[in-house]
Amino acid sequence: MSTRPHAVAFDVLETLLNLEPLRTRLEEIGQPAQLLQPWFLRFQRDAMALTLAGDFGTFESVARQALRTDTQHTATEEDIDHVLAGFGQLPAHPDAEPALRQLSEAGIRIGCLTVGSADNTTRFLEQAGLARHVDQVITAEQAGIWKPAPSIYRVAAHQLGVTPATMALVAVHAWDCHGATRAGCLAGWCARLEGRYGDVFTAADVTGSDLVEVAGNLLRLPST
Repeated sequence: MSTRPHAVAFDVLETLLNLEPLRTRLEEIGQPAQLLQPWFLRFQRDAMALTLAGDFGTFESVARQALRTDTQHTATEEDIDHVLAGFGQLPAHPDAEPALRQLSEAGIRIGCLTVGSADNTTRFLEQAGLARHVDQVITAEQAGIWKPAPSIYRVAAHQLGVTPATMALVAVHAWDCHGATRAGCLAGWCARLEGRYGDVFTAADVTGSDLVEVAGNLLRLPST
């Protein structure tokens, strides 16, 4: 039976952080705004491919190469610098702050588990007013492996000072929740991005239409 977590690790890209303003940056370098989704999907796929092959690439190197490919090599390195710089200036989704505050006020330790860079993530949290709720930022680069490899979730639990069984991962991606459950963690899935949870993945322990509902449902799980 699922029990109330002692710590919650939030995915950052698309879960807390809104990528939509990057469309403007793409247009500013002469690329179509609709390139955002295929570029981000290629970035995720390439990062996972490196993990499956037993290798690792940094956020910047993988995102940079994915954008080179998706622009058919028409973007200059300066153009790509301009787009990547936008990650440190992106806004939070409206449900992010109240969800983090709800958990923090309940005494739950909060982490951010991200494939993004530590500097961009820290800058985002500070600018969005979320940093005061976050105890730890854990990145793929620090862990030496990308999500959804089981070890990255276990590293996050260790950094938050809890066991995997008492940490929940919260994300808008079903595949991320699946990775967490396979690592022995709890999972909370937010339907904001995908609408319905994919039936090929292990079910999340709690779900919700937004992050506030997910946070509330985690807090309503029975205590150990």
